[in-house]
Amino acid sequence: MIRILLVDDQHLVRMGLRMLCESAPDLEVVGEAADGRDVQRLVTELQPDVVLMDLRMPGVDGITATRRIMQARPASRVVALTTFGDDDHLYPALAAGAFGFLVKDSPPEELLAAIRKAAAGEQPFSQAVLGRLVDQAVRARSPQEAAVPAHEVPELTGREREVLAMVGAGLSNGEIADRLHLGVTTVKTHVASLMRKTGCPNRIRLAVLAVQTGVTPQ
Repeated sequence: MIRILLVDDQHLVRMGLRMLCESAPDLEVVGEAADGRDVQRLVTELQPDVVLMDLRMPGVDGITATRRIMQARPASRVVALTTFGDDDHLYPALAAGAFGFLVKDSPPEELLAAIRKAAAGEQPFSQAVLGRLVDQAVRARSPQEAAVPAHEVPELTGREREVLAMVGAGLSNGEIADRLHLGVTTVKTHVASLMRKTGCPNRIRLAVLAVQTGVTPQ
């Protein structure tokens, strides 16, 4: 059973998320919070597997709350729920430790799939968010670092470039495995190698790198 904590200042949004999550037999909502003030305590007490986190909230916002969660329980996976007005919050949320990003108007099946991916250790993010996240990442870096030509991505094999391109396109490990006719374990090994070689600490940073460097699926 996947344990979920909902954090959103809108009661109706939390109610809708609860109803959706509890419609799935493998998901359980173990708690709710209307802002980030009590999140650190709730995460410690309830030990959720996945936290669905609104980024814009009064009082303690989602970015601060995410940072506190990472301090209290680094194993928690925070999936940030964003809107198209949240651009200024995306990169700071990533820097704070957000594990995935999903737009609030995503189809229900996409949200449920994202929760399961996060619980399984795969970082979910909507393609709609990726371009905006890349822009935020570029603006957050120095002008010298803002663009990395594709040929300067260090020492990648042809297969690793293929995997990097598909990570950048938003594909999961299972989807990449299907496309390349590989085992999921083999794909995970390639992703781990990519993180080590590029210095990217997580899958979303890899996706940002793929888009920045123009590494795209063939």
